[in-house]
Amino acid sequence: MLGASLLLALREIRRHLLRSILTVLGIVIGVAAVITMVTVGNGVTASVRTQIASLGANTLMVVTNAAARQAGGGPPRNFTREDIQTIREQIGGIDAVAGQANSSVTATADGINWQTSVTGTTRDGIAIQSMKVISGRAFTAEEEVAGKSVCIIGETVRKNLFASVDPLGRELRVGKITCPVIGVLKERGQGGPGSDQDDTVLMPLRTVQRQLIGTTDIYWIVIGVNPAFDNKAVSADLSNLLRERRHIVPGHEDDFRLIDMKQISDTVSGTLKVMTGLVAAIASISLIVGGIGIVNIMLVSVTERTREIGIRLAIGALAREVRLQFLTEAVVLCSLGGAIGIGLAFGLSLMLTKMMGVDFDFNPLINLGSLLFSSFLGIVFGYVPAQRAAALNPIDALRHE
Repeated sequence: MLGASLLLALREIRRHLLRSILTVLGIVIGVAAVITMVTVGNGVTASVRTQIASLGANTLMVVTNAAARQAGGGPPRNFTREDIQTIREQIGGIDAVAGQANSSVTATADGINWQTSVTGTTRDGIAIQSMKVISGRAFTAEEEVAGKSVCIIGETVRKNLFASVDPLGRELRVGKITCPVIGVLKERGQGGPGSDQDDTVLMPLRTVQRQLIGTTDIYWIVIGVNPAFDNKAVSADLSNLLRERRHIVPGHEDDFRLIDMKQISDTVSGTLKVMTGLVAAIASISLIVGGIGIVNIMLVSVTERTREIGIRLAIGALAREVRLQFLTEAVVLCSLGGAIGIGLAFGLSLMLTKMMGVDFDFNPLINLGSLLFSSFLGIVFGYVPAQRAAALNPIDALRHE
């Protein structure tokens, strides 16, 4: 019986092809919009997570709170080597800690100038922030301790100063320092609005302190937290230690800020998921509109085929068989709309993710769920017309003109 109902449904759809296409248009648009929004939203979320992870997936950063210091009547106070050593010795749950300092400089190679940023760091700092040297090597312990003039460059610096030439071993002038290039960093992409993580030169921290900024100050601290420990607990211990070392009395605002990259990643991802769900929910309104169109056309179909229904009932067809026929027709219409919508969503998602430069994550479960949901809509919105057809009186139906 189900097979016969399916064949009859396909025959009716083919008989009124244009009307059927217009009928399922709302379902097509609704399914395509929902899947596209979810796919693009997931791609944006994944890309944001990747960008934040490129700064160090499980990292704490400590920076000076300039506003608090100025409000207290003093200039921003940087960190010291002793702070780094104390954190390393007294804070549990950390894998590594590194101090960093930076300066804006003009880098020169082979007569070409490029304005960039030089960052003084250590091997621990490179590891904490998930920087990878894909060509050459990182600093040695001896180079860090002695403050040797060696440098590792980012991809943007390499492209602008060396182009297609291998930079390893070549001389690079950074401000007033001349240093050989010992390594090239893997490309990391944008780290935020207007921030190019590849436009950088890394040098040993002591080299930058002695020869570029002229002080032993550390501008910020990066800390790699052991994944087995809770970031919030480590942050609390770190805050208490720094308040003690910086002699901040109770009730006064911290003159430093703790930035938890894991918390930022979770917060941003959660916000993006909520926004994606909200947009998808708004887009799904067109599914309701499409369902109303299904009800309307199915009611028209019942009216048009009243005599046909009366003949079937008169020669022995059961009411449930008539109901099944019209329900099957509604489900087939909605399923076809869902299938077309999935195909349209695939193309739109691929185009939008390429335009936005984010990951393309076309989830099969979402597509299957959308198809099943569109079929379910056929049952919901097709039931009233199917019930009306099944409830017709055979004699009245046969008299219908």
